[in-house]
Amino acid sequence: MPSTPAGGSGGRRGGTRDRILDAAAEVMHRDGLARATTKQIARAAGYSEATLYKHFEDKTELFLAVLHERLPSLAGLLAAEPDGSLRDNLVAIAARTLAFYHDSYPIGASLFSEPRLLAAHRAELERRGAGPHKPVDGLTGYLRDQQRAGRIRADADCAAAARLLIGGCLQHAFLDTFAQREYDPAQAQQRAAALVDTLLAGLR
Repeated sequence: MPSTPAGGSGGRRGGTRDRILDAAAEVMHRDGLARATTKQIARAAGYSEATLYKHFEDKTELFLAVLHERLPSLAGLLAAEPDGSLRDNLVAIAARTLAFYHDSYPIGASLFSEPRLLAAHRAELERRGAGPHKPVDGLTGYLRDQQRAGRIRADADCAAAARLLIGGCLQHAFLDTFAQREYDPAQAQQRAAALVDTLLAGLR
């Protein structure tokens, strides 16, 4: 915190907005969000910067669109069937989260080298009601629902459990990015299962 190995809506399209999004995903992934500019993105898409601004207010809006439309989607995973397997639901959530962070980490990591840009970006995300806390908040809510249903013990800390699972996924993404490893869906599934089994051992 973007290729779409396990979801999202990647792939080339013919519309102007879609071509800009495809170019933004490529430029941001290659250069990082801090270094990517709207001028570079417009050029990569084959348009003028003025055309880009007809579809996106600014780079933050473009970044959020890339996260939502060009990366593995986290949407819908937390609305699992009440009678479904808690383990299966959590493994699906973890696997998708691993894919999301694997693609998004190289984009967002560059922000941390530019404190003023990071502060401005954080303020803009807050203004738009977005931010990296959203997956943890969503998973916490899901776990509390499961706790009320009796699938998680009553004294378990659901917020801490959510941070452990999401944090484990982010750690894998960091190490893969550092080692320049390609995304491996089978390995991601194994990692997801290992994280979830370890987490559930402390929740039941």
